[in-house]
Amino acid sequence: MVAADVSVRVAWPADAGGIAAVQLRSWQERYDDGLAVLAEQGLDAATLAGAWQQSLSRPPEARHRALVALAHDRVVGFAVTGPNADPDADAAADGEMAEFTVDPAETRAGHGSRLLQACVDTLVADGFTRAVCWLDAADDVFRAFLTDAGWEPDGASRELADEAGSGSVKQVRLHTALA
Repeated sequence: MVAADVSVRVAWPADAGGIAAVQLRSWQERYDDGLAVLAEQGLDAATLAGAWQQSLSRPPEARHRALVALAHDRVVGFAVTGPNADPDADAAADGEMAEFTVDPAETRAGHGSRLLQACVDTLVADGFTRAVCWLDAADDVFRAFLTDAGWEPDGASRELADEAGSGSVKQVRLHTALA
């Protein structure tokens, strides 16, 4: 039996282009027409890759980490973990999964589960005992994925201007105990 060549590891600056490509494909599926607005504002693959390269080269602090899910040597998903900056958070105990994206063409292949477990392992290794994740209130698929993995709503919600500048996005916060 041949094992699939899939893994999750800490992201390197060289992964910036792959992360940007996954992010753009995800946005294209999620925002449809809003992507044209982003392009008009100068947000393209090269700009995103440059931002990711800078972020991966100089994280704000040691506990800010980006992880990539790989199929062979190709980025198929990414996540960002770090301290939770919410006003009601305990900075020492509360971590956050601030970003979690799997390439729309690569869903249902186990990459999300591996990436989620790597996020939890990373947050535990960084000394956090609780993790939170903000998600679009209308994203029933991601909510079901997280709740199936043991995450629960904690009652917090917020409304943010969406990336396309065409309105706002309502978000809810889910949490899970890590220890």
